[in-house]
This record gives sequence, C-alpha cells and structure tokens, in this order.
Amino acid sequence: MATHSMIIPSSSSSSSSALAAAATSPFKETLPLFGRSLTFQRKSCFSQVRLRFFAEKHSQLESSNGCATNFASLQDSGDQLTEEHVTKGESTLSITVVGASGDLAKKKIFPALFALFYEGCLPQDFSVFGYARTKLTHEELRDMISSTLTCRIDQRENCGDKMDQFLKRCFYHSGQYNSEEDFAELNTKLKEKEAGKLANRLYYLSIPPNIFVDVVRCASLRASSANGWTRVIVEKPFGRDSESSGELTRCLKQYLTEEQIFRIDHYLGKELVENLSVLRFSNLVFEPLWSRNYIRNVQLIFSEDFGTEGRGGYFDQYGIIRDIMQNHLLQILALFAMETPVSLDAEDIRSEKVKVLRSMKPLLLENVVVGQYKGHNKGGKTYPGYTDDPTVPNHSLTPTFAAAAMFINNARWDGVPFLMKAGKALHTRGAEIRVQFRHVPGNLYKKNFATNLDNATNELVIRVQPDEGIYLRINNKVPGLGMRLDRSDLNLLYRSRYPREIPDAYERLLLDAIEGERRLFIRSDELDAAWDLFTPALKELEEKKIIPELYPYGSRGPVGAHYLASKYNVRWGDLGEA
Repeated sequence: MATHSMIIPSSSSSSSSALAAAATSPFKETLPLFGRSLTFQRKSCFSQVRLRFFAEKHSQLESSNGCATNFASLQDSGDQLTEEHVTKGESTLSITVVGASGDLAKKKIFPALFALFYEGCLPQDFSVFGYARTKLTHEELRDMISSTLTCRIDQRENCGDKMDQFLKRCFYHSGQYNSEEDFAELNTKLKEKEAGKLANRLYYLSIPPNIFVDVVRCASLRASSANGWTRVIVEKPFGRDSESSGELTRCLKQYLTEEQIFRIDHYLGKELVENLSVLRFSNLVFEPLWSRNYIRNVQLIFSEDFGTEGRGGYFDQYGIIRDIMQNHLLQILALFAMETPVSLDAEDIRSEKVKVLRSMKPLLLENVVVGQYKGHNKGGKTYPGYTDDPTVPNHSLTPTFAAAAMFINNARWDGVPFLMKAGKALHTRGAEIRVQFRHVPGNLYKKNFATNLDNATNELVIRVQPDEGIYLRINNKVPGLGMRLDRSDLNLLYRSRYPREIPDAYERLLLDAIEGERRLFIRSDELDAAWDLFTPALKELEEKKIIPELYPYGSRGPVGAHYLASKYNVRWGDLGEA
C-alpha cells in the first residue's frame, strides 16, 4: 500500500492549488482534506480524474480508495469519515461473491478481483469470501478459481507470487441463500477477518434473479457492516418487464437504500463505451455534428457467432430483446444521445440518460423483426438449431435475433432512426456503434458515385469488441491521373496505439463499486424508463405468439431485418464487413 504524509499548512489550501502542486511531481498527488494537505504515493489505477473528483468531494467523502491510501468511507447513509480513521488507516474491505461456484464468478468476478489486486487497486487489508450452496473447503475454492486467474500480458513479473498472495485472501462459506442463520455464520467469519477495524462490505450477487431478495434480506439483517458501508452489486436481468422490475426494486429497497444498490451492466464498463462521452464532449470536431442536422441514422449492432450452447434453459426465459437490447444496447444509446451533463458527477450523467429514455417513443411491434436460428450444414460440419438444444422446449418461439427501430422525441434527434440489431449464431462476433452522416448538399463529385449516393456519405464507427477501435470513413481521391474516388478509413486501432492490455469491464466496475462511484451503474428511475420502452412490444409479441423468422446458423440473420432498415431508407452498415 502507498504511504501518506501529512503537511500542516498555515492556511487551508484550495483543491485546485493542491492539484496543481501535485502535477509538478510524477510520483505524488496532493489534495486538501480536513484542512490539511495530504500527499499520496501515486498508483497506476488512481487516475488524475479520480483524484480530482476525490478532492472536490472531500466534504462528502463516501468511498474507499484502495489504490492510493487505506481510506474507507462510513455508511452510505451519511455517517462522516473522521480524521482519526484517515490518520490510522484502520479499515478493511470484505468482498463476498454470492454464487461463487457459478460460471460468472469463476470466469469473470474472481479474475477481475485478482487483476485489481495485481495492479495494487485493492486496500491493503481485504478478504474475498465465496458463498454458495455447494459444499467446498477454502482450498477447494482456491483450486477452482486458480485456473482462471491470469496476469497482464505486459506484466508477468512475480505473477505466481501474486496469485499465491491473492488466493490466501480467498475463503469459502457454504450456506442456503434464504437462511438467516447461514448468513449469521458468514458474518462471524467476516468479523474474524476484520479484527475490529472499520469494516466495509461489498456483496456481488452472481445468482439467478429469483433469489436476489432472499439473499439481500439475509445479508442485510445478519451480515451487514456495523460501522462501515455495505453495498450490493446486482447482476441483470432486472425483471422481465415493467411490473416485475418495479416489484424487484420495491423488494430490494425494503432492506437497502438506492445508494447501496449497484445495478451492473458490464457493457458500460467496456473501454470504448466509456470513451463515448470523451470522444463527443472533448473534441470540437464531433460535438457540432451530433444532431439531426448532420446525422442520418445511428446503428447499434451486437452479434455472437455461437448459439446458446447448453444455456438455452436460461436464455429461453428471456430472449435476445431482454438479454441484450433492453439493457446493453439501450444503455449505449442513452450515453450516445444524451445532452451535455452539468458535470462528470454520477447523478448528473445518469439524470441526462434518464431524460433521453423518457423522450423516446415506446417500441412498436411494427418496428420489430424477430428471428430464430435453425440447423445448418457448412463446410462438412453440422450446426444445431436453437430448438435442437436439449434445454430448450421443442416449439419455443423465443427470439435469438431481433432488429428494432426507435426514435427520440426531442429537438436534437427528432426524426433520426436509431436502429438496433442483436443476434446469436450469426456469421461473426462483434459489437459496434455506426453513425451514418447525411449526404453533402450539392456534392460536386456525386457523378463519381453513380446512382448510389450512400457510398458518398461519411460514417463514424466505434467498435466496442473485438479489436477495439474508432474509425471515420471519408471520401478520398485515388492517386493517379484520373479522378477516381475511394472510401478510406481514418483508423484508431487500440491495439496499435495503446499496446497495454485493456482491462476487463468487470475490473473497472468492481473498482468503481468499491470506491462508491456510481456513474456506470443503473439508477432505479433509469431502469423504469428502459422497461417502459420495451414492455408493450414484448407483451404483444408473447400474447400474439409471433413466430420468429428462421435463419441459418452462421448467416447474417433474417431477411426481415433488411426490410425494416429499408423502411427508413437505411442500409445496415455492417453488410460490407467480413
């Protein structure tokens, strides 16, 4: 852990002067707190942006900043952090992964926690507990997760030692999800590790949504922190429609405040999604163009090149619209289309996103195309259809593909179609945002594009995954004596420009939850607004038993998606991609 020294000035320094002083040293950060200047050893994960946010908010300090010091906040309900706690640094962090034996925990959560530990982003005094019904010992848990832990490609130094150190901090407790007695036993074990220090506790619910409330009830009544904060990360799905989502929120709020609930959508933690607001609000070349005056349509595209692969039982309860569109793609849309927030404060950003969602028209059934993949033979290999999955009912109508057109009723975006497309078992894997600009009025070179003026329009593509990158498609003259035009890409490929490995989304979101930063988590009114947009169409699809259009495994999806796009004079931008 970094050390800190206290310098008592003759007068209290301002946040800005302290930050300016910090800028003169490449190894230290200085900020005012409790009328004094604190100098911190700088760590890689504690960015200057977070430091500035920390300084500006020191009068309402809420979260633990394990990257730089051993600070810890008190209860989210508003208890004040005392100077004694800051000076002594006597705090500890307990992270409990509920559902520790599941795939998500093994493949994503434990590896993300190890990555944060490896980078020095966790407090000096922390422990990780796994909780599930499966009977395991501490050693069996460590053996189970050790095979999934990896070090950064560019940071292999002492990797084995770091893994051993991390695994020694991992423990296991077996119990029922609805048993207050089992959570009371967990509480006893947590207290043993906390050893009387200021105890902050984070619960990650990696479990099915039907047992969220049981776990929250038991943890809140029997295993919450007595003197520090308690926070709960809740994984999607957050209900199936407006009614069930609202009921889930009401039940959770019987035991937790809104400030304690961190609804996670891991797509918001992806590097290119977080870069959206930076790209738009810090580049003058883009912000003036970000409206109906220059943008013809916006496309949000998600595709997977594999099917349900034995997970059909879970997927069949929700389908692609609930699984991808209502959360991942709609969240990206809200970030893309929102007005400039007052500040980078979490509530200011989330309030702007809510305004966008409330300005949108509910999705109409006539603006939706659904599909389902069928079996297909390709290259001598047989690919199974969705209903061939033994965990899926034989006559299931659950869509594995959907395309939708949505609209925002405000001055900036009136009339601009926002097209979404998401599917499984398609020809490629990827997620991207495509912004197609309008035609150049009176284009002098339109004859060079023949009758297809769409080939003459600019396009901005933000590729979220894989091969993260941003490229702008422009028209350019091909070198030579003639006048031949070509569409070329101004390309920012992340792996070329930034050779360091990009952190996984779960790393960023876990760190934010530990620090109390809510910017990338979903607020309850935001969730309500999102479900209000999709619930009417979802109910109509199910009540009318709309039969999804079949498409071959490994294809580009159903033909109906192209008819939907052409209805609004749009061509899907990924058609020319491999």
